Amino acid sequence: MRVFSPKSFRHGSLPCEAVKWWGILVLAEVLLLARKDLRIERRAKVAVGQVAPLTLLIVVVFAFALDANAPLLEIGAGGLYWVAVLYGGTLLTQRAFEIETEGGNFDDFKMSPIKAQSLFLGKSLSLFIQICALELVLTPAILLLYDVQVAEWLLLIAAGVAGAVAFSVCGVLWGVMAAGLRVRSTLLPLLLIPVLAPVLLAGSRAFETALGIRADAGWSWTSLMFVIAAVHTVVGLAAFGFLLEES
Repeated sequence: MRVFSPKSFRHGSLPCEAVKWWGILVLAEVLLLARKDLRIERRAKVAVGQVAPLTLLIVVVFAFALDANAPLLEIGAGGLYWVAVLYGGTLLTQRAFEIETEGGNFDDFKMSPIKAQSLFLGKSLSLFIQICALELVLTPAILLLYDVQVAEWLLLIAAGVAGAVAFSVCGVLWGVMAAGLRVRSTLLPLLLIPVLAPVLLAGSRAFETALGIRADAGWSWTSLMFVIAAVHTVVGLAAFGFLLEES
């Protein structure tokens, strides 16, 4: 077994083995935390029994309201899709933090050896999976009810993934800011929706291109969502520990 001398750390030459094992430890914690959240959700069935039907109802209501104006419904399909995702994702984010705050789990996390970065990535991963599941429900509903055809499947999938990634990391970062407040149920949407407005715009434009509604740079809009996700991921990894202590 190799022993790492203090001298090697003082000179900044951190051994590759230490980095590797640190990464493995973080990955294990991330998967454990994500699995914990998903297991709780599977038992509670909030996403399946409440959030998904409610977002589907939004899509159906718009379909009935604008049925007399089919061209308008087709043109607005991308935007209406992301409005439904935004609404459902906000509910899922609120649910993710209600579990932790009501059970006092954040206080336990503060005293545990689990890294704040692992908690940030773990909750982001579980929220990402739930939003992707929500998108899998909404996409066929939009295609059927709004009578639109997919022109670029790869762009449609990439935009959906990019939007889910951006939403999940933004939701966790801003969710922890509101977690310690009594008015978090109303404050979180006020914090989250303005931040996600660029994601809503980029996702709508990318979907319109994927559906053949708009001749636009759909991949550029998709790349923008990935950039937004990357920026919030870096900020979250750096600041989540401090925000957790203050919550």
